[in-house]
Amino acid sequence: MTSPRPATAPDRAEAVGQFDRLLAERWSCRAFLPDAVPAATIDRMLELAQRTPSWCNTQPWHLYLLSGDATRRLSDRLVTAAQTVRTVSDFPPPAEYRGVFQERRREAGYALYESVGIDRADRRGRAEQMLRNFQFFGAPHVVIITSDRDQGVYGAVDCGGYVANLVNAATALGVATIAQAAIAMHSDIVRQELAIPDDRQIVCAVSFGYADLEHPINGFRTSRAALDAAVTRVVG
Repeated sequence: MTSPRPATAPDRAEAVGQFDRLLAERWSCRAFLPDAVPAATIDRMLELAQRTPSWCNTQPWHLYLLSGDATRRLSDRLVTAAQTVRTVSDFPPPAEYRGVFQERRREAGYALYESVGIDRADRRGRAEQMLRNFQFFGAPHVVIITSDRDQGVYGAVDCGGYVANLVNAATALGVATIAQAAIAMHSDIVRQELAIPDDRQIVCAVSFGYADLEHPINGFRTSRAALDAAVTRVVG
């Protein structure tokens, strides 16, 4: 087997430019059109994400892909659960948001509500918008990402890498996405509806389809911290 030809400097510069544009184009869609994504496009998206690196190449993720009536059935059950029952998650949720993490969370939340004209004091409006999570924001498709229970945190970390590659692959194919941890807050409902075995842990969902670009919520974007806020450089 011959080794691939090493990329030249111009090749690398072009690849970096394409990757930069792809990351800049990706955003979390919160209003979808009802149009289904062709099966060939979905398969290509999943094939690309399947190249995600993992601990000892275990590839701990397993997906449950829902379309059509299956999406609506799960949505109906989750909306009911979100209003009437306590949360049950396979992974413990964050204990608390403090300092800069709380600031970033609030900034994103306030900007989201402002985009759709929900006042900060409008608790009912905020609750209704929260329920849109469990309606998959109108997306025609959703994947539930699960991990092997025995791999614990390492399996979950690998699934996080998979989610990043999945949403970027979708962007490259012209498909809008949103990763949703909220779905995993009702893991018992998801497990029952999809007959997910107990040796799988539910990590999150990714809803996807084509964006409704006329909806004002899709004009909302989150910010990113400066590099120095995220990196401690140790030299010598």
